[in-house]
Amino acid sequence: MTGIVILLTLFGFLLAGIDIAFAMAGLGIVMLLVGGYSPLMIPQAMLSSVDNFILLAVPLFILMANVLLKGGAGERLFSAVQSWIGHWPGGLAVATVLSCAIFGATSGSSVATSATIGTVAIPEMVNRGYERRFVFGLLAAGGTLGILIPPSIPMIVFGFVLSESIVDLFLAGIGPGLLLATVFIAYVVAKAHFGSGYQSMPRASWAERWTATARALPAFALAAGIVFGIYLGVFTPTEAAGVGFVAALVITLGIYRSLKLSDLPQIAISSMRTTVMILFIIVGAKVFGQAITLYQLPQDVTALVTGSMTGPLAFIVAICALLLALGCVLETLSMMLLMLPIIQPSLGGLGIDPIWFGVIFTMMIECALITPPVGLNLFVIQAVARQTPDGAGTTIADIVHGVLPFVILILITVSIVVAVPDIALYIPFRL
Repeated sequence: MTGIVILLTLFGFLLAGIDIAFAMAGLGIVMLLVGGYSPLMIPQAMLSSVDNFILLAVPLFILMANVLLKGGAGERLFSAVQSWIGHWPGGLAVATVLSCAIFGATSGSSVATSATIGTVAIPEMVNRGYERRFVFGLLAAGGTLGILIPPSIPMIVFGFVLSESIVDLFLAGIGPGLLLATVFIAYVVAKAHFGSGYQSMPRASWAERWTATARALPAFALAAGIVFGIYLGVFTPTEAAGVGFVAALVITLGIYRSLKLSDLPQIAISSMRTTVMILFIIVGAKVFGQAITLYQLPQDVTALVTGSMTGPLAFIVAICALLLALGCVLETLSMMLLMLPIIQPSLGGLGIDPIWFGVIFTMMIECALITPPVGLNLFVIQAVARQTPDGAGTTIADIVHGVLPFVILILITVSIVVAVPDIALYIPFRL
């Protein structure tokens, strides 16, 4: 009963418009004081939540993503991929998915991926006759690859909260990330084959292909360097974020010359705002998590789950259904930090591999990025679309209509990963 009252109170705060960070922190503080616990636990919980080397990767990856976004790296990646496969049936849509996957492997951010690739892909695809709603849905969903294919900021937070290896989580995301990209590609090719209305692009000459590839090669090298550097143990994820940020500066300032020194203060301010928002949520979640632990809410949930669930599969299905529902009202990090302290004890009790669960959890919060009313990628694509010549009247309803098939595709891919765990676990533990 206590747990129900706590959760209802929290959702009441959220419905009242209180920010998730302050809602969790405020409720946690009240719970600790009402429970008679020492007030000193509050600042201790706040400081301990951010005093961690792993979290240094978050602002560095955000800085790297913003540098690449401002420096036009996504445009070069898209042009290179488009030159090779743009003439295929649905080739421009396939190029969009691949560009999202590659840029996601450099930025670790879904929003940066959607915004960067969307800026160049939306006008190109619409001009080629692709149905507008389909284009919007493809870009919103394609951006979700940025939090599954490593590096991934949500995976860093997941590993931090559950004290799991960030490297293993990154490597576990590769297989499902490639699978999801393949599922997206299969869908857009089938839609192009059986649909109509779009115009195929002319085949690019070999000179055009090599020129476009050469222009994008530094960005390709950055993505490969981060993934293989982590995999081979050359650097930790935090060190990879630092190396990636410096490399992004070298690429955009020195090689592409698409970024000016005068742009750096604005990039730093934008990255600082995002970082502060994330850290505030982490601090609030830590205080709330400590309070519900002292109130033994996780233990009660674990007892309920282990007593009512017939096995790990039923637990996974129940959690996925809950995440799908919460994704309609909470954004990704808030949902992650709210739920993980509660369900963490159940993982050990049911013998569920936390790395495998982390991948499934990440794939499910991808849906939160593209489900209304708070799906962040929906608003990003709407903003990008409204900057195009014919997109002034773009509504959220248009984007939601286009993204629904991709939500179904993500759920199908989650089902495959649940049925075949080695898709996630083969690379980190068997390769």
